[in-house]
Amino acid sequence: MKACFFLLLGAVLCLDSGSSLKCYSCSSQLSNANCQKAVECTEKELCKTDVIRIVGLFNIINKGCDASCVSSYQDFNVGNRNVSCCSTNLCNVNSAGSVRGSYGVAAGVAGTVLWTFLHNKL
Repeated sequence: MKACFFLLLGAVLCLDSGSSLKCYSCSSQLSNANCQKAVECTEKELCKTDVIRIVGLFNIINKGCDASCVSSYQDFNVGNRNVSCCSTNLCNVNSAGSVRGSYGVAAGVAGTVLWTFLHNKL
């Protein structure tokens, strides 16, 4: 009975609530700590992270909602620019620009399945 409850709970957590997408937003920040303001996007927008890295000096971070987001990577002599797009709530949390999904939910579901498997084997 407990196993069914945890599996059902894991499935419910993975469902989309139907509300609008939320993304972190900031403009021309040097620290990801200054990019923690959450905003709601419109229906057709994705979360975007745009990081310009100046080799050995600093990063310039831009985050927000974007209807025409296209992931890209450009390498320059003195640094690079990494643009990433994602489509889950607050998925643009870090400035690496590589977060693609909710790892917390995935870890929770995986843990539930593993716990259920191990509990039934013992």
